Amino acid sequence: MVSPLPLAGEVGAAKLRRVRVAYPKTIALSSATLTPALSKLGNPASLRDPALAILGQGVRRREMRFNASRESPCSPRQRERGKCGAGSQHALAFVLAFLAALAHAGSPYDKTFDDVMARYHLPGLALGVIEDGKVTYVRTDGELVAGSGHKVTPDTLFKIASNSKAMTTALLARLVQAGKLSWDDPATKYLRQLRMADPWVTQNLLVRDLLVHNIGLREGAGDLMLWPDPNRFTRADIIAGLAYLKPQTSFRSGYAYDNLMYVVAGEVAAAAGGASYESLMRSEVFEPLGLSRCQVGQWRRDDVANVAQPHMRKDGHNVAINEDGDMVPEITSAAAGGIRCSLHDMLAWAQNWLVPDAQQLAWLSVEQRRALWTARTPMPISERRRDWDHTHFYAYGFGWRLSDVDGAWTVSHTGTLSGMYSVLTLLPDRRSGFVMLTNGEGDDARTVLTEVMLKQLVTGKAVAIAKYADQLAHESASKPAQHKAPDTSARQPATAAQAHGFLGHWRDPWFGEISICPQAGKMRFAATKSPLLSGTVMRVGERYLVDWDEDRMDTEAWLQVTPDNPPASAMLAMAKVDPDADFSSDFEDLAFRRERDCD
Repeated sequence: MVSPLPLAGEVGAAKLRRVRVAYPKTIALSSATLTPALSKLGNPASLRDPALAILGQGVRRREMRFNASRESPCSPRQRERGKCGAGSQHALAFVLAFLAALAHAGSPYDKTFDDVMARYHLPGLALGVIEDGKVTYVRTDGELVAGSGHKVTPDTLFKIASNSKAMTTALLARLVQAGKLSWDDPATKYLRQLRMADPWVTQNLLVRDLLVHNIGLREGAGDLMLWPDPNRFTRADIIAGLAYLKPQTSFRSGYAYDNLMYVVAGEVAAAAGGASYESLMRSEVFEPLGLSRCQVGQWRRDDVANVAQPHMRKDGHNVAINEDGDMVPEITSAAAGGIRCSLHDMLAWAQNWLVPDAQQLAWLSVEQRRALWTARTPMPISERRRDWDHTHFYAYGFGWRLSDVDGAWTVSHTGTLSGMYSVLTLLPDRRSGFVMLTNGEGDDARTVLTEVMLKQLVTGKAVAIAKYADQLAHESASKPAQHKAPDTSARQPATAAQAHGFLGHWRDPWFGEISICPQAGKMRFAATKSPLLSGTVMRVGERYLVDWDEDRMDTEAWLQVTPDNPPASAMLAMAKVDPDADFSSDFEDLAFRRERDCD
């Protein structure tokens, strides 16, 4: 029989997990409960009592069981009567439960956690903090799928999205360290088929150029080959399509975030390492660092288990979207944003950078670590960043963003996918940092939580979530008209007679074929290689847009056709209805030419 012993303070906002006492032989302790407390107990700077320090070090594990018969001596008569060790079990359980509750109760992060969950109605949240090299806070709340009853834990897998990029550059650094490639090698040394629109850029494109967002393409160029997923684009399609993406600026002249180059970098790693990107990531990064829950490539959901699903807000509720099937497939975007990890994994990953031990320094040398954290491309500093963080320096390294925040050096990255948000922020000089993972619409939640956590870790000041949340809300409400989505509520389904110029099959050289044809009395848009880009053509005044079938496709697109005289020369262009929508909806890079009439 297992009897739950509630922790002191296991009520209200803290929602601490339970310590379970098993009679008569074991006490099982949940890491989700005790990790924050015991991290502090094992830190001599926190507690000077050697006994408590040893106790903390001994149970800072996912689950530890104490054999009562070994922990306290007892007589043969006590054993015969089944009472051996019972008193020590109760005492030990009580002490540990009390200490765990005490550590959590005194944490400045609990209110931050509770307030961001409540303010943004997140379906699930995981937060971990490292201070002076030690994990001092771990907390999770919410559900894998809203309403399922399956709770988020520190071992829950989340999509870390673009936080995958730092893992990709670490893999490349491992290959550089092994002498299998050089940062200054031409990319075409490994991918002979690679072509950019400008032949000079093709010839001079180095491995390092793939990682620093200064290739000259538009922000998010070609991302429609990656998202929405699932789709039918392959990595070979992406490499072939690069030749048709027109540059917006000169090579290496400025910053524009670029996911496709990271897919290319992943293929460079595969070519240099002699195995697939996925295999190399497992053998060169996950396994050496003990990231036992991280997943990339194809895997079975039920075998791995405890996998968070993305959500969107609809009618005041969290609704799961794009849920995994039993078999999670390998995805084209893995090197740019396709890895999944747990909070425990991400904290271990962070500690590898903040306080590497001898084995980790052998895994990746100081020289290569420095290469990853060297500023390569200056990034624009927003007015908000200057105001909130007093930032003077902001740049991109190899898979990491580098900046100063209130005088402290930070190394960080965010991750954004539909219904999944993450952030990893490190303060290397302080050997501190934090990780946040959520499976909901968490853009503003991540921004606000990041700011509050930075203030706490850098300045020691506890700042309310409401301070920054209210400022973001005010910014949104006062956004200039040119940055707001226009009112399209008067939309009506377009008829074939109204929009005859759009009818037909069209082809873009990198995106492939689409069709706009009558179907069941409506004008239907369908993309051959991206099935989720399907919808109904709507008329709004004298303009036309595509109303996507999927609710999660929240970035609608305008359609515009150039004069079709002669018809074979007609061109179809697209653009975001909301000018501030996510840049990965890069409709502006499309240039369709009519191929044939509707069937």
